[in-house]
Amino acid sequence: MKSFHCTAIGKSTLLSIIAGLLKPESGVLSFSRASTIGYMLQRDHLFEWRTIYQNVILGLELKKSLNEENTQYVLQLLKDYGLYSFKDKKPSELSGGMRQRAALIRTMAIRPDLLLLDEPFSALDFQTRMTVSADIGNIIRNTGKTAILITHDLSEAITLADRVLVLSKRPATIKCELPVHYDIERTSPLSIRNTEVYQTYFNFLWKELSDDLSDKKNNC
Repeated sequence: MKSFHCTAIGKSTLLSIIAGLLKPESGVLSFSRASTIGYMLQRDHLFEWRTIYQNVILGLELKKSLNEENTQYVLQLLKDYGLYSFKDKKPSELSGGMRQRAALIRTMAIRPDLLLLDEPFSALDFQTRMTVSADIGNIIRNTGKTAILITHDLSEAITLADRVLVLSKRPATIKCELPVHYDIERTSPLSIRNTEVYQTYFNFLWKELSDDLSDKKNNC
């Protein structure tokens, strides 16, 4: 998985431009090939009047691609991510973490080449956030997808990312880039956070962001 994280001003706007929802005022956005893009927002936006299964096939319905092959693919995703037995439930009957998994399956159902994740774990409590973010990170990594994840959480960024991009204050530019590598598997967020290299990454990003805040205060 290739993933890029942006921490600072203009992050959601950047994703909206990549998704084609907004047009940049200048510059050109180009892809190496035609790409299908999946966009997972901060909230799951599941429809209460639809079952979990009906929610996760929504994108396929809109694309008029709800054929036998894609139906079987969605059912397999529900099994793989532990939601198959809940496929006939309504969203209100699921926990916050399960709803986020359902939202991810809805995004994955269209088989996107690129996943855009706009703070998808921000509405979850700390423990659930750690678990679900690790699960979704592993899912994306195992499927070999490219993902761009926006987060305000430094720990989350350096636990999940292969590459972190820090944006400056307005007007946002790329302030620094941090490649991330661990010598252990990333199946457990706690095991990652207990490594020495994790602390090194965290201190580096903290300094970068602290310098930005110091400059802002000095200019007030």
